[in-house]
Amino acid sequence: MEKSYASASSGELGVVAGGGGRSVRVIPLRHPQEAVAGSSPSWWSVVMVKARGMGPRDWAEAALPCLSWMRTYRLKEDLQADLAAGITVGVMLVPQLAVGPVALVSLLVSNVLGGIVDSSSELYTELAILLAFMVGVLECLMGLLRLGWLIRFISHSVISGFTTASAIVIGLSQIKYFLGYSVTRSSKIIPLIESIIGGIDQFSWPPFVMGSSFFVILLIMKNLGKSNKRLRFLRASGPLTAVVFGTIFVKIFHPSSISVVGEIPQGLPKFSIPRGFEHLMSLMPTAVLITGVAILESVGIAKALAAKNGYELDPNKELFGLGIANICGSFFSSYPATGSFSRSAVNHESGAKTGLSGIIMGIIIGGALLFMTPLFTDIPQCALAAIVISAVTSLVDYEEAIFLWSIDKKDFFLWAITFITTLIFGIEIGVLVGVGFSLAFVIHESANPHIGQKAVLGRLPGTTVYRNRLQYPEAYTYNGIVVVRIDAPIYFANISYIKDRLREYELNLPNSNRGPDVGRVYFVILEMSPVTYIDSSAVQALKDLYQEYRDRHIQIAIANPNRQVHLLLSRSGIIDMIGTGWCFVRVHDAVQVCLQKVQSSSSSSIKLSPQASGDLADSVTTPKVQQRYSFLKNLWKSQVGDGCTGSEVQPLLRQNLV
Repeated sequence: MEKSYASASSGELGVVAGGGGRSVRVIPLRHPQEAVAGSSPSWWSVVMVKARGMGPRDWAEAALPCLSWMRTYRLKEDLQADLAAGITVGVMLVPQLAVGPVALVSLLVSNVLGGIVDSSSELYTELAILLAFMVGVLECLMGLLRLGWLIRFISHSVISGFTTASAIVIGLSQIKYFLGYSVTRSSKIIPLIESIIGGIDQFSWPPFVMGSSFFVILLIMKNLGKSNKRLRFLRASGPLTAVVFGTIFVKIFHPSSISVVGEIPQGLPKFSIPRGFEHLMSLMPTAVLITGVAILESVGIAKALAAKNGYELDPNKELFGLGIANICGSFFSSYPATGSFSRSAVNHESGAKTGLSGIIMGIIIGGALLFMTPLFTDIPQCALAAIVISAVTSLVDYEEAIFLWSIDKKDFFLWAITFITTLIFGIEIGVLVGVGFSLAFVIHESANPHIGQKAVLGRLPGTTVYRNRLQYPEAYTYNGIVVVRIDAPIYFANISYIKDRLREYELNLPNSNRGPDVGRVYFVILEMSPVTYIDSSAVQALKDLYQEYRDRHIQIAIANPNRQVHLLLSRSGIIDMIGTGWCFVRVHDAVQVCLQKVQSSSSSSIKLSPQASGDLADSVTTPKVQQRYSFLKNLWKSQVGDGCTGSEVQPLLRQNLV
């Protein structure tokens, strides 16, 4: 038999000629150890190389992420917006910043510490401060260890549903300042609505008129600022305008029915080192829980704002920044803080461009606490409520739900379940449920990869390209040969599913439109380019599957595995078991070799083994069955004596490379 092999260049073709008289030109599949000299670098070596390449500036930015935006700050473009946002949020949120205590964190701290010590004792305060230190350390460690990838499991659908529901809940929680009577403090919509309806007899017109007026003014200024570049300053100055005019009105007319901020304690908290470290271990579970909740809320709103403004969010820097804030805060009598939904929304709607707005907030609040607390006593709370409601209305993303319904019902379900649970059970519970369902979908998709009838490939007419037959019904398929693409890593969770789908081909023969009718499957070609990983469980399962196929005279072929998968298959012995002649670079090569085997077998007359021929002879009753019997007989002949590679087709790899 004539044969030739490709040279070292991977672009050259090898020629395999068989008894059928037709040469099949194939691209040799290189052994992974030949393709690259040396193995892939370990993660530790990659980290060390990156660390050696970092200069002083890189190390400084790693320690203080704020230096990265400071270095590229655009003074003319960003200063005005940051200044306006910083002043607005600083004036409105005295004495909080956009990063500060949130409802659930406060509740967790209160519940845990209340079971340890009396809330009126000094130890209660010390433990709350210690919790801030512990949460800060955990967040810094997560940032330094680059664990921000965990946040990737919060999908855009979950964030959008959570954001929309949170905006509605926060807006309703602020409506009490419009109505003029107290409403239950809750992050759940049902208690809020019940409380609003229950107190309707206490409704007061003055705060409603003032708050509604400011709300309309804010919407007009915001829309004018968005639609006209020359009036962009209106968007940023809207909240500050409401605060100033509201304060002037209260100072002149002194309306008794309009509630104001009231007296604010003067002075800054003193520096002190956290104490109570003997309770460290008992507080650790709470610190871990608070860290998780803080990350969900802070990074959740951060991702929503990043998507809305078209910039990338680095979760590791976000975690590290939150950690530094909590550690520093613990030295100034702070309990655990995180990014707040409502305060971040106001900061965004005020036009903030960079972290400078936060620095300006800090300066404003620090100066206010030291010297200007009397000026803030007469700010009407309905004006502040109008600012918050105006800010969160832009985060109600109902258009996203409509879009998801039209393109992906699964993502719409994630949006809807997160939206509903956030409204009913609260912001944090809603995010947890949304993330839980996201993980469940990920696990389900991973354990049930795209395979079966949906992944059967056929050859596009006039090409050597193989595509999904459902997408391209005109694609050619060949009797006795099935080409299957596995669109996922193969590991312990999905290997049973993959094996079950492959076995179905013997029971449900795919419809083919080329070649003689042979009545069953004799070749299964696995297109493995999408497979990025194979574990040991999958290796053993593939060996079992090969043995089952071999016992039923079915040959497996592998096409286009990547380097890591090919290396693992080679080391595990699967390549030797299947045969190097059944491993290909292209699906087309595999199909052509299988067709050549069919032709060679049909022209041969070597006798089957006694057992096989006896079993088949009993079923030879019609010309059609006789044709199938002849094909099986000759195919079995070509495989007897040479294992899985066959005598008619030469291996595509040199033996010394395997």
